[in-house]
Amino acid sequence: MPYLTANGVKLYYEDKGEGAETIVFSHGLLWSSRMFAGQIQHLKDRYRVIAYDHRGQGRSEVAPAGYDMDTLTEDAIALMDTFGIERCHFAGLSMGGFVALRLAVRHPERLQSLILMETTAQPEPVENVPRYRMLSTTVKWLGTWAVKKPVMKIMFSQAFLNDPARKAQRRHWEQELVANKRNITRAVQGVIDRKGVPPEALAAIQCPTLIIVGEQDVATVPAKSEYLHEHIAGSRLVRIPNAGHSSSVEEPEAVNKAIDGFLDTVSSQPSIN
Repeated sequence: MPYLTANGVKLYYEDKGEGAETIVFSHGLLWSSRMFAGQIQHLKDRYRVIAYDHRGQGRSEVAPAGYDMDTLTEDAIALMDTFGIERCHFAGLSMGGFVALRLAVRHPERLQSLILMETTAQPEPVENVPRYRMLSTTVKWLGTWAVKKPVMKIMFSQAFLNDPARKAQRRHWEQELVANKRNITRAVQGVIDRKGVPPEALAAIQCPTLIIVGEQDVATVPAKSEYLHEHIAGSRLVRIPNAGHSSSVEEPEAVNKAIDGFLDTVSSQPSIN
C-alpha cells in the first residue's frame, strides 16, 4: 500500500489519473479516503486525483498526538509538498472540510479552488458535545461496534438507511465503521475541541468555492452550509436531495454533477457529459 510521511506520520494515500490539475480529497471523521471512490473514478480521466487517510484513521498510522485541526492542516500541506503540488482543487467533507477551510484562510496561495462538503466554520455545538463524548467513551471501552446504530443515523440520511435496495451498501459502511480501532477517540476529541473559523476569515477567502450539503444532514445541518455561503463571497451552494452527512457515498452521481459544474467554471479541464 502507498504511504508518505507527513510531519513524521505515515499517511496512506491513493494517487489516480493524470491531468494538468490536481484534486485532493480529505475525508470525514470515522471514515477514510474510500468515501470518495465514486468521485475518484469519475474524475481520474481528466485530473490527477489524490485522496488520503488522516492520521489515526483508515490505513494511516496512529500517531500519539496531532489530532487538532491545526496539525491536520499542516499534514495536508506536507502531503502537497511531498507530491510537489503548488496549487490544487481541495475538497473536504465534514472534518476534511475543517481542514479545507483552514487551508483557504492560512495558505490561500496553495488553492486553485475550494470544495466544502457537509461541513461548518463553527465550533461543535454545545448541545452535541455530551452525546459525542458519551459515544467516544463507549468506543474507548467497548469498541466501535457498540455505537454502530446511533452513528449510522448521524452519518447517513433516512432515505439511505431505509432503502431496501441499498442494504448491501449499508452493510459495507457498517463494516467500515466497525473497523475503526478504539483509539479513533483521539480524532473524535480533535473534532469536539476544534475552534471555529471567524466570519472575517471566511470573508477573506477569495478562491472559487463550492459548498455541498445533503438536505437530510443531521450532523451538520444545511443551515451551517448556508452560513458558509453567506460569508464566502461568490460561493456556490448545492443541496443534494436524499443525502445526509455522507453525500459522496449516498448520492455520488449528484455530487459528481455538482463538482463538474463547478470545475467547468474554474478549471481548464473539460467535463465529460
